[in-house]
Amino acid sequence: MPRSKTKKDIVKTIAEESGLSQQHAKDLVQRTLDTIVQMLVDHGRIELRNFGVFECKERKARLGRNPKTNDPVDIPAKFAVIFKPGKEMEKRIREANPIGWNLETLQLPSVDPQATNPAEEDDQPLPPI
Repeated sequence: MPRSKTKKDIVKTIAEESGLSQQHAKDLVQRTLDTIVQMLVDHGRIELRNFGVFECKERKARLGRNPKTNDPVDIPAKFAVIFKPGKEMEKRIREANPIGWNLETLQLPSVDPQATNPAEEDDQPLPPI
């Protein structure tokens, strides 16, 4: 399984592509992330065009269950940060990961060359619904 990318990977990429030192790129990335967090604290919503929207939403208090004892447990209300990807991000992810890709190995499924293509079969009318 491929490993997750980290902030360090982002810093290396920015440093290589921009010619900045890794320390300067690290400071830049950290300041950007700190600013995003502070804006969420202050305003509750950040909209980054072509990337997505970060938003604080309140999760209501609810009654849960302890899975070991099956006893009811009160779960208090809390705020959670949600992320909704932008259209550009969704489009690029879809294009890079077509249906059928194994995202753990980043390999396409094996295709049987002997399998028939449904588009090549005789056009038969669909059965009535």
